[in-house]
Amino acid sequence: MAEVLLSPGVLTRENDQSFLTQQPIQAGACIVGPTAKGPTTPTLVTSYSDYTNKFGTTVTSGSQVYSYLTNHSAQNYFNNGGTTLLVARVTTGTFTSATSSLIPTGSGGPTTGLSPFVLETISKGDIMNSDSTEGTDNTLESGSVDNIRWEVPSANLETGEFSLLIRQGSDSSVEKVILESYDGLSLDPKSPNFISKVIGNTQENIVTTADGTFIQVSGSFPNTSRYVTVKQVNYLTPDYLDNSGTAKNSLTGSLPVVSSGSFGAASGAQFRSSEAANFYQNIDGTNTQGVAPADYNTMLTLLGNKDEYQFNVISSPGITREDHATQFNSLVNLAQTRTDTIAVVDLVGYDATIGTATTQAGNVNSSYAAAYWPWLLVNDPNTGEYIYSPASTLIPGVYAFNDSVAEPWFAPAGINRGGLDTVVRPEKKLTQANRDTLYQGKVNPIAVFPNTGTVVFGQKTLQKKASALDRVNVRRLLIALKSFIGQVASNLVFEQNTITTRNNFLAQVNPYLESVQQRQGIFAFKVVMDDTNNTPDVIDRNQLVGQIFLQPTRTAEFVVLDFNVLPTGVEFPS
Repeated sequence: MAEVLLSPGVLTRENDQSFLTQQPIQAGACIVGPTAKGPTTPTLVTSYSDYTNKFGTTVTSGSQVYSYLTNHSAQNYFNNGGTTLLVARVTTGTFTSATSSLIPTGSGGPTTGLSPFVLETISKGDIMNSDSTEGTDNTLESGSVDNIRWEVPSANLETGEFSLLIRQGSDSSVEKVILESYDGLSLDPKSPNFISKVIGNTQENIVTTADGTFIQVSGSFPNTSRYVTVKQVNYLTPDYLDNSGTAKNSLTGSLPVVSSGSFGAASGAQFRSSEAANFYQNIDGTNTQGVAPADYNTMLTLLGNKDEYQFNVISSPGITREDHATQFNSLVNLAQTRTDTIAVVDLVGYDATIGTATTQAGNVNSSYAAAYWPWLLVNDPNTGEYIYSPASTLIPGVYAFNDSVAEPWFAPAGINRGGLDTVVRPEKKLTQANRDTLYQGKVNPIAVFPNTGTVVFGQKTLQKKASALDRVNVRRLLIALKSFIGQVASNLVFEQNTITTRNNFLAQVNPYLESVQQRQGIFAFKVVMDDTNNTPDVIDRNQLVGQIFLQPTRTAEFVVLDFNVLPTGVEFPS
């Protein structure tokens, strides 16, 4: 009933005007490169532990243990405040999943010799093969921390339910490492506990056709397990109980019995040949961490789908313009085509000269890419070794730290936000003259200062023409603004082209831009969406036009201090 005054009195009412402006969906970083294990389709991780669970840590090549640069970059990104990371695993050749070996059934059941169900690892590659005969204490000779095993600890013939454990491949019956546990599973497709419904049976594969490269998804139920998916169920038990509530004899033998086993039959070598992989400073034009440069092509093509994959910075440590120009250009073109991300790129390999770095930078013209130099000496916590790493391994972490303590439109550089605490030292200690040469050549120098350490000391993009967009903070400002305003505008598609629709747009965009202005992102702005740019002929073409005018905030990169020495008695200027 409406509140009205029918006789003299006081009416108190509430008008809630505290509604918060909708904030944009936050996109994180994307890293493209090989990993020890994991899915071969782009996969989101939300912490470094999540990353290691899905993608592993170290690999062995030529009897030496290495960590991929992808691993270093992920660790640095999350340690500096990153929240979401899209990992695009690069592999060489064909990679397939491992499947559970024969799971035995009870007596009196089907006699075809099939497992009642088959599990498949989400991670692909021969590293997932734990397949071997169980030894003392249930150990597997091929079991490792990077692969898994299965166990059926109990089965109830009266109810038709059973339990399933996913265990670490390197554990034993004495010290089980249980990764996932499922109770009350059923082979009855009518049951809410049907194994495919509970664990999931979705499979993803990259396919390339005349229409392009895309992900082909099969299966009916989304995956809830982080490690396995149900490949198939061979023995179904519909209506396991008869009308009196008794298990049907024809179905009891279909259940798995108490047992344990391993996974096998996965294919996909970690390295493209039997030769030792080239890691760190040994990366060259044909062998970058055990894969060929061309192995990156499919993933870089796939990431062009901005509707499916969202990120605001992308890097591919191990790819340089000097040695891998085709993939380098694909990475820059990817960012430029998407317009919602900036590519952090490397121009040269280890032990290059300043002249080579600036020459390579001179061949690139894009405000959607930024290059940093030189390479950096860091400690690998997984192996204990000190290794040289390209700058693109660490810069996404700098961006993440910048965003956590400030905003994307602040410069990710300088002593306050550009520190590289984990760096032992740069490959070369740059002088002021070196830094001048690099910065004039569009290469952001990484410098060392006494009592400060290693610092990113530049924020230029690779754009040749001098404009606001030749700075990283302005490019990232535009990416952030376009992300939010684009999300608002997507809700207007197929709406009526009327004043009401336009006002709804303005009511969301103006408050957001005001908040950006208050947070030092822009000096001034103006949004126009009215009859001046939506004339009758525009409306008749089924278009809705808006114009956003911005004055980006500039950073103080060159601080000039004039020391004026005055004679005694002269008054100071007011």
